[in-house]
Amino acid sequence: MELTERKLKILQAIINDYVMSAEPVGSRTLAREFNNVISPATIRNEMSDLEAMGYLTHPHTSAGRVPSDKAYRLYVNDMMGREELPEESKRRIRETLRADVKELDRTIQHAAELLSEITNLASFAMSPTQKQDKLEYVNLIPVDARQIVLMTIAESGKSSSSLLRVDVPYTQETLNVIAKSLTYDYKGKNLTDVLRENLATDARTDITAMSQLTKNIMPNFLKTLESLLNINLYMDGIANIFDLPEFSDTQRAKGFVSKFENEGRTNFLKELTDRDDGVIVTIGDENPDVDMKDCSVITATYHVNGKYAGKIGVIGPTRMNYGRVTSVMQYLTENLNDAFRMDDEEDNDER
Repeated sequence: MELTERKLKILQAIINDYVMSAEPVGSRTLAREFNNVISPATIRNEMSDLEAMGYLTHPHTSAGRVPSDKAYRLYVNDMMGREELPEESKRRIRETLRADVKELDRTIQHAAELLSEITNLASFAMSPTQKQDKLEYVNLIPVDARQIVLMTIAESGKSSSSLLRVDVPYTQETLNVIAKSLTYDYKGKNLTDVLRENLATDARTDITAMSQLTKNIMPNFLKTLESLLNINLYMDGIANIFDLPEFSDTQRAKGFVSKFENEGRTNFLKELTDRDDGVIVTIGDENPDVDMKDCSVITATYHVNGKYAGKIGVIGPTRMNYGRVTSVMQYLTENLNDAFRMDDEEDNDER
């Protein structure tokens, strides 16, 4: 049995209808869509063949059929086209991504929020791995007599801060000297290289009080650098799944949400890290996690200064509009890449 042109036409119609309605599609509905050029009886025969070939399933409570994972895979590989986004959506993407482009983490977070708003699905974005990032500067900000904020900024724009308690009195001038000293010593150095160095006893002054203060600060300086190397996972729109018929069962919806908490979130981040680059679509049982067998995950990669940085994507039911979602993601990542490239060019012009 082979996929004839008529079978493909009927299968695509079933996929389109089911994506829109979430209701099993019957032969009479399709006959009307085809203006009765194909009779309901013929359609039923073709649907029966498609079911035997594994492209359709037959819910026991309905006479209609629904697409299988195999059908969605065929659709994604061979049938779907790229949809043109409305100009308003394009404008929002361009303006939002370029507004805070110098603050990399915030831009990535905004990208995840935009993706969720436009697709009405759960979205996520991984911040870049910073193994090749370099230190830009260090700042020390007083809070009260015994607490200061230590902030480190990487060249990529990613920042990390920690509130630390100090054991000796300090002045703003002392903090400025230490911050400038750390910046002078480590500016432009690769973060991983800085962490390998022995920083515990570094101090560029013999003043006793300042040396003691530096001993308080240095361990926290190391921690903030380690934080810069971490991969953050931003998620948005998880609550959107409650609006989908597939998750009308409360327990099932709660199970989906719990996957992205605590250990489940860590496991999900590992799964994303292991995915290939480019636009990747995994459907139902193709996902490594058994809890995702009724879901599809679509990821796309983005770049900073032309180098691979991280992934952004959506999670939704296998019944999703793949053509529209992939079009949104492609346009968004293209603009994300352009925004970071523009920022790098502007920095070079300033220098």
